[in-house]
Amino acid sequence: MRENPSKPPTPDSLPLRADPRFAPSRPPGTPRAGAIPRLETVRVTAPDLARRAALETSRRRLLATATGFATLFTALGVKLTDATVLSPIKPPPLPPETAGSTGPTLLARRSRATIVDRNGEILAISLPTASVYADPRQIMDTADAVRRLQSVLPDIDADSLLAQFNMPGRSFVYVARNITPDQELRINDLGIPGVNFLPAESRHYPLGRTACHVLGWADVDDNGVAGIEKFENARLNGNPNPLRLSIDVRIQAVLRDEMALAFKDFQPKGAAGVIMDVHTGEVLAMASLPDYDANDFPIAPPAERFNRVATGVYEPGSALKLQTMGMALDSGRVHVWDSFNTTHPIAIGRFMITDYEPAGRWLYVPEILAYSSNIGAARIALIVGKERQRAWLKRFGFFDRCPIELPEAAMPLVQSDAEWGTATVMTVAFGNGIAMTPLHLLNATVPLVNGGVMFAPTLLYQDPATPRPGTLVMEHPEYTSDLMRRLMRDVVLFGTGIFAKVPGYFVGGKTGTSQVVSKMGGYRLHTNRAGFIAAFPINTPRYAIYIMFDSPKASAASQGFTTGGEISAKPVARTIARIAPMLGLLPVTDKDEIKAIDAELALPLHPTAPPGAIVLGPDQPTPPASAGVSASRSYPLPPTDGQRYAASHELASSR
Repeated sequence: MRENPSKPPTPDSLPLRADPRFAPSRPPGTPRAGAIPRLETVRVTAPDLARRAALETSRRRLLATATGFATLFTALGVKLTDATVLSPIKPPPLPPETAGSTGPTLLARRSRATIVDRNGEILAISLPTASVYADPRQIMDTADAVRRLQSVLPDIDADSLLAQFNMPGRSFVYVARNITPDQELRINDLGIPGVNFLPAESRHYPLGRTACHVLGWADVDDNGVAGIEKFENARLNGNPNPLRLSIDVRIQAVLRDEMALAFKDFQPKGAAGVIMDVHTGEVLAMASLPDYDANDFPIAPPAERFNRVATGVYEPGSALKLQTMGMALDSGRVHVWDSFNTTHPIAIGRFMITDYEPAGRWLYVPEILAYSSNIGAARIALIVGKERQRAWLKRFGFFDRCPIELPEAAMPLVQSDAEWGTATVMTVAFGNGIAMTPLHLLNATVPLVNGGVMFAPTLLYQDPATPRPGTLVMEHPEYTSDLMRRLMRDVVLFGTGIFAKVPGYFVGGKTGTSQVVSKMGGYRLHTNRAGFIAAFPINTPRYAIYIMFDSPKASAASQGFTTGGEISAKPVARTIARIAPMLGLLPVTDKDEIKAIDAELALPLHPTAPPGAIVLGPDQPTPPASAGVSASRSYPLPPTDGQRYAASHELASSR
């Protein structure tokens, strides 16, 4: 049987004798020199080659991918190192009020100081709030960001905000200032990249209209823009301690209340009122009507923001006769027993100086003031003369801005020396031809009643333990001041100020009525400014007050008149009656004490001259000296400082 050579042998079929075909070429462990290894043929099929090619391609791709990722992470690492270590990105610039501060400092920055009245009542305070800002560089979709922000802040100007966001290189944009806590939370929930918050403050005036013209206003950047907020801006931002004012909110409220009642009755164009301590110059109250809520300063009309006390400039009218009388008596050229011709008007060019209620006779000095005679005041001013008149008015502050802590304080309007002729001397004597603020007028009246000391008016609290320095502005202060207090008392007892009487408080004062200048020049007919100035108690003055109404309308309450006595004297009296107890002044009710004070203040309207005195009157119309204004004294000198005017107690004539 023939064997199949292709069939491999099995172990059982192997012959007992070794077959050379299966003999090893080299027995194990016995190499043979010159042996040649046998070559084997390996068969690789096409599918194997294809599979191997695919694996090689995958290997190359994985290697390329790994290399790419390695390069990417290397670049990212380099960029992060540069951004955080080598060249860190600077934060966006801070707003002006926080420039130069870091994060921790920003949260703890100093607040603008609180403003309080003299008793510690808060008038202005800064409350914590927040402002929202954005860095447009971090915002991917500015239009969408603006739309979303407007959903929380509907009052923002979307077009303007979008334009700012799209400005090239812009890194800081305010979105809104002083937002509410609720708005802050809602904006934060929007999650807009680049939108952040800054701690801020909002100035608040808890008493609204109270002393609004004194306080002024501070903007969102804590910069004062008016009033004491502006004048004391550096102090308020640099010193955290409360700024204590001289204002007393109780007195302020009463003054405004009484002015508002009269304002309603007489419907004037405006009104001004101020109360001052005559021994320190402190302003206890200052009111101007119409007024506004101090929190609404930016939207208040200009007429409401206008401070008629310190900024309004007006002709004072007959209230300036107090200066004319004080000047004349202090100079020694005129005495209370002198009389002057008021029987007819005085012609000045095409104008005439007249009296509102002509007496038609010679009037004594007390009568000239009590009845408010323009003619008598003009004749007295001529005797004193131009030079003394100008010098007096300058010493009393009428040529300069009133030195008070209000940037709005205005300059008075006075004629130059070259234009100050005879006509000016005469008209200024009764308050025409010169204009000043109500604050000027009241401040200049203080020395007439306090013994001749002039103070710079102030809105800052003064420590009573430290006397405030003043300036002596009169030659014979005790003599002149004593007479002026008596003359002012006569005005209230017998003259145009009878409606200013307040039982138990011995008010002394002077009416002031002036015509309103028209825009076309000249004076408007039947249109007045009505004022009344007073000091109380006039025997030992503590406080002075002035209230003025601009262009009031006559009514039944004023008996058809628009004069200072009818319009302003009554609210002055009501104000004094209400504030005096608050100021620690109780009315005198004891009859004997009242009688003693009345006797001390007594000055008859027709005084009798002491023996030997030269009396100006019908027989002696001017002093016996050249032009009536010589420095030589042909009649008794006033008593020296400290002496009492004893002769006035002996004057026997009656009214």
